[in-house]
Amino acid sequence: QVQLVESGGGLVQPGGSLRLSCAASGSIFSIYTMGWYRQAPGKQRELVAAITSGGRTNYADSVKGRFTISRDNAKDSVYLQMNSLKPEDTAVYYCGQGQLGDPPRYWGQGTQVTVSS
Repeated sequence: QVQLVESGGGLVQPGGSLRLSCAASGSIFSIYTMGWYRQAPGKQRELVAAITSGGRTNYADSVKGRFTISRDNAKDSVYLQMNSLKPEDTAVYYCGQGQLGDPPRYWGQGTQVTVSS
């Protein structure tokens, strides 16, 4: 059974930084595309960043240059370094695992990120 557990969310002031982590278990982590998604109140869940098994990355335009996704296959983990945070980055952030080109098959429980002064 695949499990994804996110951590690292919290309250941060505008301009601050946070690093989200997602630990996976129950799958051959290294072969899957991993993604970070977010959902703000009243909005649809959206892709923030994704990283393929080969390390290729893509980002939403709204976070390019501020967020960095990375993975450590030895630790079955994926990370999201978020810098220069803005109030509009406030959302629940979810980790997802799946095949390249498809929506995630598995989701974590989410971690709240709040950017506010």
